[in-house]
Amino acid sequence: MTTIRRFCCNDLLRFASVNLDHLTETFNMSFYMTYLARWPDYFHVAETPGNRIMGYIMGKVEGQGESWHGHVTAVTVAPEYRRQQLAKKLMNILEEISDKIDKAFFVDLFVRASNMPAIKMYEKLGYVVYRRVLRYYSGEEDGLDMRKALSRDVDKKSIVPLKRPITPDELEYD
Repeated sequence: MTTIRRFCCNDLLRFASVNLDHLTETFNMSFYMTYLARWPDYFHVAETPGNRIMGYIMGKVEGQGESWHGHVTAVTVAPEYRRQQLAKKLMNILEEISDKIDKAFFVDLFVRASNMPAIKMYEKLGYVVYRRVLRYYSGEEDGLDMRKALSRDVDKKSIVPLKRPITPDELEYD
């Protein structure tokens, strides 16, 4: 049976095999530590009964006013554990925290425009493409900013798509 629990410091030494997928963004150790320290509620891991890491999610809450939102920085599942709805379970946890605890208006994430399996999964979870960010990934590949409105956004204003693509320097960082 799979256990989903909060990510802890020791997991940083055990999760490298999950990051081997070429579509998974890998960060330096201090980046993970910052997320763990600042947004521990948004960092979870799924593991096997034998304590092998199957996948994880890390995110944060950011923005102001109606732009207050949960953000999925990374969600990944090791190839041998895919198609078991682990990513969905991890996403649900982040969405629930964003909605019920932090009272965010929406959850957003960025995904490579070429990553159709992930895009289809996010769409099944209720996400829509809000905007295309030109050359978002390493200045080469476009990224899609996908969003899902939460209960606080009654009129679903946060997910009305932009009519034109933007460049990375047009992104608002909080």
